[in-house]
Amino acid sequence: MFNKHIFTGAALALGMVSSQAFAADTTMRISLQLPLKSHLGQNLVLFKDEVEKLSGGDISVEIYDSAQLYKDKEVPAAVGSGSIEAGVASLTRYVGDIPAVDVFYMPFLLNSEDKVRAAVAAGSPVRGPIDEAIKDTGSTVLWWQAYGGAIMLTNGGPLKTPADMKGKKARVFGKTLGDFVTATGGAPTLVSGSEQYLAYQRGTVDVGMTGVSGVKSRKLWEVMDTITVTNHADIEFIVVVNTDWWNALPADHRDMISKAAVMAETDVRDRVSQIEADAYAAAVENGMTVYTPTDAEIDAWKQASTSVYDDYLAKTGDMGAAILKAASGF
Repeated sequence: MFNKHIFTGAALALGMVSSQAFAADTTMRISLQLPLKSHLGQNLVLFKDEVEKLSGGDISVEIYDSAQLYKDKEVPAAVGSGSIEAGVASLTRYVGDIPAVDVFYMPFLLNSEDKVRAAVAAGSPVRGPIDEAIKDTGSTVLWWQAYGGAIMLTNGGPLKTPADMKGKKARVFGKTLGDFVTATGGAPTLVSGSEQYLAYQRGTVDVGMTGVSGVKSRKLWEVMDTITVTNHADIEFIVVVNTDWWNALPADHRDMISKAAVMAETDVRDRVSQIEADAYAAAVENGMTVYTPTDAEIDAWKQASTSVYDDYLAKTGDMGAAILKAASGF
């Protein structure tokens, strides 16, 4: 007759050994402010699946979406300090340390896919210095995530010209976008991505600024009824990892993560045009009006916002001047 207590204890011990045997050698937590169903969230899922496949389960990737752990503005400090291994942040969240990152928000500068692709290419004279400078914050850039062009949201009609912006409060997600709003007659208000729905719903702001994919993933058609397709800025997110954590990984783990990152970056960049097209279609299906300004109206926006370039050069010094010159040549 066996002792059931000894048997139970042995079974528990065996279970512990088994779970340890199958536990991942490396765990990589990633903070994301957007919903998992957003295209940036799905891009992280693609990365996770690839990493876990390449590593045979030795590397586990955990995604914490919808700002469960950190808001967008908190990600650079959280990753840089090592509070979390990795995070997704809007590139402009680094403007305090690296003012030149806002070259992507220079009004109507990178206003075509070809120009954007040239600017974000690894090692380009625009991206290269930015990736290098971010290392000084304690983080290493793993890959860039395309989010698309900036649009404006309103209720009751489009923003055809700067005259329509005059006196309105506008949600922005970066200082330079705020300069654009000020230059065109509005009053900027910084509102994080995860809080913009409520800001529109409560009337905290009159105008929204985001990417059209965010309209779809956050169902912003429930609180705004019109999209003005200005594409006045290129919105980029970056996935960063804590540098100390990264450097301490086994070389083969870094290699597998890097390969998955390249794949994820290429995938989202290649699909962003279709992602935006699908989002516009969803917006219309849900009752929104989409307005594309005429060339003359875009020219009015450009003329009204020339001071943003002067402010950028004044804030960014030699690095900003070199990056702006390179971006202007694309």
